[in-house]
Amino acid sequence: MASSEQVLAIGRVLVDPGLNLTQRFRALFTLKNLGGAEAIEWISKGFSDESALLKHELAYCLGQMQDTRAIPALTLVLKDTQQEPMVRHEAGEALGAIGDIQVLDLLKEYSKDPVIEVAETCQLAVGRLEWLQRGEQLEDGSTDGNPYSSVDPAPPAVRSKTSELRSILLDESLPLFERYRAMFALRNLGTEEAVLALGDGLQCSSALFRHEIGYVLGQMQHPAAVPALRAALERSGENPMVRHEAAEALGSIGKDECLAVLQRYRGDQERVVKESCEVALDMLDYENSDQFQYADGLVKVKECSQLLC
Repeated sequence: MASSEQVLAIGRVLVDPGLNLTQRFRALFTLKNLGGAEAIEWISKGFSDESALLKHELAYCLGQMQDTRAIPALTLVLKDTQQEPMVRHEAGEALGAIGDIQVLDLLKEYSKDPVIEVAETCQLAVGRLEWLQRGEQLEDGSTDGNPYSSVDPAPPAVRSKTSELRSILLDESLPLFERYRAMFALRNLGTEEAVLALGDGLQCSSALFRHEIGYVLGQMQHPAAVPALRAALERSGENPMVRHEAAEALGSIGKDECLAVLQRYRGDQERVVKESCEVALDMLDYENSDQFQYADGLVKVKECSQLLC
């Protein structure tokens, strides 16, 4: 258990704009793993930062912590139209991840937001909360069936045939919540066939959907995903939110060809893409570190001695 002084030291690293972004990311995920009111307070302080990528990750971590004490800060971010769409989207997703019914009306209100990524995210979050309310379970008796330990925007579908799941995934006439369920079911299968089906989803019309495809391919860390992810990062007209997720996924996979393309785009004119490549390269640098291990695009702390001293 970290002391208040140790949490203070880590929090100061997180909110210091003069430090390298990768240092601040490691501080963020250290706080996420420590948890508690003080960690939430420090993470919440970061929403005034200039980096949309960092703020996006702040919201993500607060959602993954599933602590209702984060709801006020996330609500403010969702309501703040001056925040970047990818930050507001992540705040909405985080509110759904926490899973408290008190935010249902708020999420329904922002399901009609004029920013499509925010609206679609809140629609998904409403779907998740309503699914939790119904008390449904999967075939194995669990509520999520997730081998990756992440809190997802939707539970996996109960179907197990890749061809059926692929059809649902790519059917843009279906509700987004149903297609997300197919997405996470394919991820959980973990086969090369499932990876290729998910890669096809990077051609769908919703930027939010494409961004989530990139995220799950990063979780899977399967080399068969590299061509589709590389193509997404290389598309100059692609939504920056999608390109950022593709970059982080390539960092998670960590093959030599991933390193080459990330180095090429670390100077990209789009700030969130540039910073994502920097963070992804840091993932590769720290892959076998004694201090930190990056997995699924996240930092899982093995030892916090550098930041806790």
